[in-house]
Amino acid sequence: MLTQALHISLREMGEPLGQLKVTVVRGKRLVIRDFKSSDPYVVLKLGNQTAKTKVISSCLNPVWNEELTLSLSEPVGVLHIEVFDKDRFKADDKMGHAQVNLQPIVSAARLRQILKLSSGETTLRKVAPDSENCLVRESSITFVNGEVVQDVYLRLCEVESGEVELKLKFIGASAGGMR
Repeated sequence: MLTQALHISLREMGEPLGQLKVTVVRGKRLVIRDFKSSDPYVVLKLGNQTAKTKVISSCLNPVWNEELTLSLSEPVGVLHIEVFDKDRFKADDKMGHAQVNLQPIVSAARLRQILKLSSGETTLRKVAPDSENCLVRESSITFVNGEVVQDVYLRLCEVESGEVELKLKFIGASAGGMR
């Protein structure tokens, strides 16, 4: 009983679950914030962590293919995505934002453990677009090549147009961290 109480209190304190590797794949139809184009970059925020892609100059359909790593802990939060236009002499312009609830990918990783999957390719869960998320289309969470991955296509909010494509990969800390 004492170990169970200790486990619960560790969860409340932010028990480490593992790492979230986010590949910022590309942007589509981003808004113009400079004279004829924009110089976009992406900022990811999870809790108090921040990660940023490189700037792609003069491009409204940038391809970053950049992997950024964040730590995941309980309680599982929401990944915030912001796109900015880099400006040299003034504050960077906002180009939209989106968010992804990370609970589905963590739940799918737990399901993978329960099912004891170790190889092959299996769809663990599907997440449909709704008023609570920024998904452009249904997103599948799959177990492939020993990893739990989710391809995400997000509509940017508070702008005329723009989408961002991400690939999320959850790497569990250990079997103990995924109860």
